[in-house]
Amino acid sequence: MRVGVAVGELAGKVEGLDDVVGQVEAAAAAGFATAWWAQLFGWDALTTIAVVGSRVPGIALGTAVVPTYPRHPMMLASQALTVQAAVGNRLTLGIGLSHKIVIEGLFGYSFEKPARHMREYLSALGPLLRGESVSYQGETLKAVGTLAVPGADTPPVIVAALGPAMLKIAGELADGTVTWMTGPATVADHVVPTITKAAAAARRPDPRVVVGLPVCVTADEAGVRELATRQFSMYGTLPSYRAMLDREGVDGPQDIAIVGDEASVTSQIQRLADAGATEFLATPFGSAEDRARTFELLAAVARAAVGLGAGGPELDE
Repeated sequence: MRVGVAVGELAGKVEGLDDVVGQVEAAAAAGFATAWWAQLFGWDALTTIAVVGSRVPGIALGTAVVPTYPRHPMMLASQALTVQAAVGNRLTLGIGLSHKIVIEGLFGYSFEKPARHMREYLSALGPLLRGESVSYQGETLKAVGTLAVPGADTPPVIVAALGPAMLKIAGELADGTVTWMTGPATVADHVVPTITKAAAAARRPDPRVVVGLPVCVTADEAGVRELATRQFSMYGTLPSYRAMLDREGVDGPQDIAIVGDEASVTSQIQRLADAGATEFLATPFGSAEDRARTFELLAAVARAAVGLGAGGPELDE
């Protein structure tokens, strides 16, 4: 299991591109496998990756995730391939539906039948990223044409998929999934078997399963879990995450966050590897002191994580 880290706005206040470059330089120097950006309401994730990736070599780069509804698949494919060329083919393109409250409430698009939308979107996006000619007409979108970006390899595509229908689509048409607010029991009993079965049925390789969770190494676990209750409470109200929290049998995001001292956090990360995660996407949170302590521990885990997983070497606690 590889270990990646969230950067950009998720890693704290960002004053400018130099701040983001510094975050990624630190992640690369520490030995993290991947630096991940979320598309929020500020910096454009893919544009930022193109700029930062041209200045920071080596480390893999990914979006977790770019919402699909505001971007036609031909436009997203063109942007993603351009970023691939700019960063030397280190991009993983993570995409997702977002949520009804955003897509309908802020953007004014219909969120009707989101799984159908994602199936149709990937049916057009995948061939476009592979440089194939596309003539696709679905119920929700049309895409006709082809793209050519010299120097760009086809980026892996992972989908924010949690429910059975979305996991099946991701297994059939993408390279894996990236989760958020989803605990180890749910990863082991639901996410991994569902997407793996779908990929096998479609004769695709075993999928990537990138598990994202907030993490804090601290001496004050109770206080940090109280902070997590305040900071992440919104996720407990969104239907897709609420379903995963209920499946895990927990009350809210504060119970799914990885919190504790170095030994406890390491053990909790090991549990994700044992559940079948192929990569842990860590989002450090807490005080400045706790964030620094968390980054140090995560870096050590990242350097030790080659081959980590069920049947592989365990981390030293």
